[in-house]
Amino acid sequence: MTYDIDSVRADFPALADGSAHFDGPGGTQTPTPVIDAIAGALRGPLSNRGTLTAGESRAEQTVADARGAIADLVGGDPGGVVFGRSATQLCYDFSRWISRSWGAGDEVVVTRLDHDSNVRPWVQAAERTGARVRWLDFDPETSELDDVATVLSDRTRLVAVTGASNLIGTKPPVASIAAAAHAAGALVYLDGVHLTAHASIDLAALGADLFACSPYKFLGPHLGALAASPALLDSLIPDKLLPSTNAVPERFEFGTLPYELLAGVAAAVDYLSTIGYPASSGSGPAGTRREKLVASLARLEEYEDALLTRLEDGIRSLPGVSVHSRAAHRTPTLLLTIEGRDTVDAYEFLAGRGVDAPSSNFYALEASRRLGLGDAGGLRVGLAPYTNADDVDRLLASLDAFLAA
Repeated sequence: MTYDIDSVRADFPALADGSAHFDGPGGTQTPTPVIDAIAGALRGPLSNRGTLTAGESRAEQTVADARGAIADLVGGDPGGVVFGRSATQLCYDFSRWISRSWGAGDEVVVTRLDHDSNVRPWVQAAERTGARVRWLDFDPETSELDDVATVLSDRTRLVAVTGASNLIGTKPPVASIAAAAHAAGALVYLDGVHLTAHASIDLAALGADLFACSPYKFLGPHLGALAASPALLDSLIPDKLLPSTNAVPERFEFGTLPYELLAGVAAAVDYLSTIGYPASSGSGPAGTRREKLVASLARLEEYEDALLTRLEDGIRSLPGVSVHSRAAHRTPTLLLTIEGRDTVDAYEFLAGRGVDAPSSNFYALEASRRLGLGDAGGLRVGLAPYTNADDVDRLLASLDAFLAA
């Protein structure tokens, strides 16, 4: 069965303005079912969590539904799902709690491929505790991460690595990295923010101890989520208010959760579980929601890979355009630079033609510098579930017009 891109695009009100969105790596557009779920939660009744009133029960169920949805999406345990304002905030929080046991001589591994939100919190935690930071490099010519074994030792306490680079799309061999880290006695903190938008996630297969993602990168609302085993979470003791619960995972969530956004999270995961199936097919693939997600996301990945081939073929015909996304396994995300031209100018030119492809380092500061692009970065072009061939052709035509200007 083919991926029904027309039915998908019909679900996104934001597409009505005619723009071609290649800014998905920074945050996707939102489908109507997610918008409706958020609005429905706000219509109430809604209160603080409890079991007595309708508002309390509704809040309680909304949280449970959101935890279950993230667990199904990543192959985790609902009892190990923590919500926070963003993946950055969650990484800062967990870096403080995890590093409490570190001391002089301990080591933490970070990579030059990662978004700074999975670098700086660990670097700063090491500075506070006297631990040593070891950097895992990547080859700018191939976009491939170096061998993690070169930076591991019996003093390694944690390896922080990305599931996919938000700048150049590289998907490192996470399972083998995790296996090596575990053999050294280290935890693995996996930034899955960019990867989750483009692939089916299986925490057990990846070997991640802690996995962070951001629903707004996969058609949901703006917040962050972290998945880990309840047993691991139970070993971490955060600072918290005295009256607040010490139960896992609630002990890591401070104040009242954004129930309306959590309703949107569950709706986004439900939407992904049948994405691209025409209405005439019924509910999409058969099975549990987890099984449906695996099947639907595999079809989405196949669709995006085919569209990426069309995009790359077109870019190769454009003179002076360099593509810095070269890894064998990567997401449909390209970083471009243009000989003799500023990509900020290209960004502005494209925006004037209704093509959204921003220029920046996108907080992947170490990666941008390693590529020789300094802090400026380049023009990032990212495919999303609603991108179609016409969008790609518009982008290519607009880039060609910019080169000729």
